[in-house]
Amino acid sequence: MPRILRIINRFNLGGPTYNAAYLTKYLPPEYETMLLGGMKDETEDSSQFIVENLGITPTVLHEMHREINVFNDAAAYRKIKNIIAEFKPDIVHTHASKPGALGRWAAHQMNVPVIIHTFHGHVFHSYFNPAKTRFYKSLERKLAKISTRIIAISEKQKEELSIDHEICPAEKIEVIPLGFDLNRFQDGIAKKREVFREEFSLADDDIAVSIVGRLVPIKNHELFLDSMKWVKARINKKIKGFIVGDGESRAQLESYCSEIGLSYSSDSEDDVDIYFTSWVKNVDFVNSGSDIIALTSKNEGTPVSLIEAQAGNRAIVSTRVGGIEDVVIPDETALLSDPNSTEAFQQNLLKLASDDDLRKAMGERGWSFVKDKFHYERLARDVAALYARLLV
Repeated sequence: MPRILRIINRFNLGGPTYNAAYLTKYLPPEYETMLLGGMKDETEDSSQFIVENLGITPTVLHEMHREINVFNDAAAYRKIKNIIAEFKPDIVHTHASKPGALGRWAAHQMNVPVIIHTFHGHVFHSYFNPAKTRFYKSLERKLAKISTRIIAISEKQKEELSIDHEICPAEKIEVIPLGFDLNRFQDGIAKKREVFREEFSLADDDIAVSIVGRLVPIKNHELFLDSMKWVKARINKKIKGFIVGDGESRAQLESYCSEIGLSYSSDSEDDVDIYFTSWVKNVDFVNSGSDIIALTSKNEGTPVSLIEAQAGNRAIVSTRVGGIEDVVIPDETALLSDPNSTEAFQQNLLKLASDDDLRKAMGERGWSFVKDKFHYERLARDVAALYARLLV
């Protein structure tokens, strides 16, 4: 029985946990998988419930955190080597940056036959200064050389890794889109919508616009807030914004609301322009209750929030960055704009907020697009096929 050691950065809400959990659970029974992950940040909500609901007991590596720390990272590296020595995996499959570095190097040093890394996103632009970016590119090129295969989660990401940033040759990259259990976004949409909108006292014709994700600079929530203010002044309906998530930028974003004249609160009983909900485990209720799902990032891999939005029949307004064009149908399920054009994003948001029929048509198109393309069963089949080829 081939053994797989799967390593993710941390157990926080987001695509990597879902991806790793579904692969751990739904790979064919001839594979034995051990799931290993680090500690979430204080501002992040735990994703342990995702793996626990699937009956998985992960191993938590307390020394591995998102931030770089020489002492913690060295300790985590030693523990990974010890785990490899005990578990004796045939494949080490890492997900995201930190485990990609520590896990791949440990696997290489321990002579693991097959080493695979999945890029869930990358930090090669809009994250760091030029010197730091060059360092990370150089590191990833070295790690790619000791990898048996690199998995990109979209065709656009493959192009970025092989051509734009020259991390490795295209022949070394396998494109395998993410996979999820999307049926819950179709179940009970009307009832979930009623529950969400009652909680926030939204009338039937009020427009609810939600943005889901970490509150960090790369997500560019200022564009969301500027656009909400701009549209509010030009529409004859009530429009409310919901910032779903948490992170280091929260206090700054709350201050920015005050600066530009938007009222805000974290209390659903308050009548304000913007609600900061923090993390919400049942994001299907948020999607059902919303009319539009927004994304304003400067850089993205494969944004889970947009896949889930389409699974819940919701129209999307987003910047055109990273792999977004691979997870939506431009002009059919999403209106996209250049990340540097505030005006274009605002016009797209106004267009969706003003046109009920357009929102409905775009939302209905979304489910048919994502239901098979991003299903966990397809993910498990694709990865199992890759494993089988590499183990021959």
